[in-house]
Amino acid sequence: MRILVTNDDGYLAGGLRALAIAAGEFGEVQIVAPDREQSATSHSLTLHFPLRARKVEDNLTVIDGTPTDCVILAVGELLREKPDFVLSGINHGPNLGDDVLYSGTVAAAMEACILGIPAVAISYTGKTHDRLADWRPHLATLLRQLLVRTDFPAETLFNVNLPPIDPREVQGIKVTTLGRRAYVGSLTRANDPNGREYFWIGGGESTWWGAETSDFRAIHEGFISVTPLHIDLTNHRLLREIGEWGLNL
Repeated sequence: MRILVTNDDGYLAGGLRALAIAAGEFGEVQIVAPDREQSATSHSLTLHFPLRARKVEDNLTVIDGTPTDCVILAVGELLREKPDFVLSGINHGPNLGDDVLYSGTVAAAMEACILGIPAVAISYTGKTHDRLADWRPHLATLLRQLLVRTDFPAETLFNVNLPPIDPREVQGIKVTTLGRRAYVGSLTRANDPNGREYFWIGGGESTWWGAETSDFRAIHEGFISVTPLHIDLTNHRLLREIGEWGLNL
């Protein structure tokens, strides 16, 4: 099996190495990752300047672009053969609920899905990331159940989140839905030392809500959350109703 591993935290991130080692139990791993931090880049593409790739190790190539760029270049040019599977992560931080709309980690897996390749995005919801290697046994167990499936759902990726606890305390795996989150106080307005105004997005407090099946609830209870995401964003339930609105020119 040919496995492509990427991330959005950059090629030096510990989570990337941990995931690549875990995936190595199941086939040939090639890593194509950004040369720097690319968190919250979502599904952005680099269109207005050329991309450059440099091989750092036999199985590691670094790209000066986004996670989506990495997947496109890997599949289209850099790899000798199309990968059988794409793994993105382990992200240094959660990708729960609405996070998936901003996440470069999830976007890389989504791009693989668009290209017809089964994909999984994996994130760790804790704040310290120096022990991500401890998750390799759990990752290997989960990947063993996913990578071998012949009925992996089309146009679907799995968004996996690991709880912020010791891996030995994990309660199991729950298949979940996306929760919802609202941020309060996440926008800062201030002046720099030269008196020029600036804005800073990030931080603040968050409020969660959602169904009992929500991903954030599973994480809070000590479970690994596995959420299937579909690339079709159409609200099919409303197609007939909106069709009856009589929209016209």
